[in-house]
Amino acid sequence: MKPINCKECGAELTDDNWQPSRKERKEKVCIPCYATLEKYTKRNTERMFVNGKYISKTHPLYKPGHYKTFEDAAFQSLSQYASSKEGQVYIITNPAWKGWIKIGMAVEAQDRCNQYQTSSPLRDYKLEYSRDFKYRRAAESKAHKLCSKQATDQNGEWFKLSITKAISLIDSITEEEYEKETA
Repeated sequence: MKPINCKECGAELTDDNWQPSRKERKEKVCIPCYATLEKYTKRNTERMFVNGKYISKTHPLYKPGHYKTFEDAAFQSLSQYASSKEGQVYIITNPAWKGWIKIGMAVEAQDRCNQYQTSSPLRDYKLEYSRDFKYRRAAESKAHKLCSKQATDQNGEWFKLSITKAISLIDSITEEEYEKETA
C-alpha cells in the first residue's frame, strides 16, 4: 500500500501523527502542521478554555484564549467579572471542621474551591454542591438567611448544619423570591 503523506510538510501519516477524525475526513495533515495552520486553528481563536475545558460564550468571564484558572481569565476580563451578576451559590466543607459547611457565591464554584486549597496544606476542601443563579449575590444572601435559621451555630458564612439540609434550603430558593431583593 502506498504511504500517505502530509500535504503541508510531506511527512508520512501514521497512527502516531494523524488524528483519527482527520483520517476519517481524509484531511491529509499531520498533527504538528494542523496545530500551526491558521485555516485549521481559526475556529479555535474564538473559543475559551480553562484548564483544558471548553467554556461557553455565555459564561460571564468569557474571553477567547487558554487559561489555567478562571482567576487568570478574570484578571484579563476584570470589567466583565465585576459587573457579572450570574454565578453559583456553593457549599464547601473541610474535614478539619466536622459538621461545619461554608455557603458562598462565586462566578465558578469549582474555581473558588481550588483557591481555598492554596491555604490548606492538605488540600482537603471539598465542593459539596453548587447551583446556578441569575443573581448570585441575592441568592447567597437568601441562602444565608435560610441556613442561619436552621443552623445550630454560625460564624460568618460558616454554618453548623448538615449538607443535605443546606442543599434542600438552597434548592428551595425560587428565582422570583430572590429577584425581588435585587429590584
